[in-house]
Amino acid sequence: MKSQQTTQTMKPATAAKKLGVYLPATPAEFQEGVVSRAELNELQANPPAWLRTLREKGPHPRPVVAAKLGVSIAGLARGGVTEALTTEQIDALKDAKPEWLEKERGTQAEVRKEAARLRKRDAERAATED
Repeated sequence: MKSQQTTQTMKPATAAKKLGVYLPATPAEFQEGVVSRAELNELQANPPAWLRTLREKGPHPRPVVAAKLGVSIAGLARGGVTEALTTEQIDALKDAKPEWLEKERGTQAEVRKEAARLRKRDAERAATED
């Protein structure tokens, strides 16, 4: 007896998150349907013009904005950035270097340094246990 394999699908919001794009900026047909795993793989492998444009110019979702600015998502919120930004707006923020951005970048650098210290410590502990 052979079992039927169902097609794995996801909501447009999940697909947009996996593609790294801002859902409200995607075409209506993308927002209104469901996306299969095969369709997602095809979009990743051969992105259509709208996807390339969104990835290049935005608007970008908050995780992408935070990464481009070198801060955390919480840092964006503390800085008053709650909406999606275009690449042009992100570049303008980088050039303006507001005080909150410099502070949040410093905070993020400290967090990364502490995470690296903890990884090193854990690796040393694991090596001495063996």
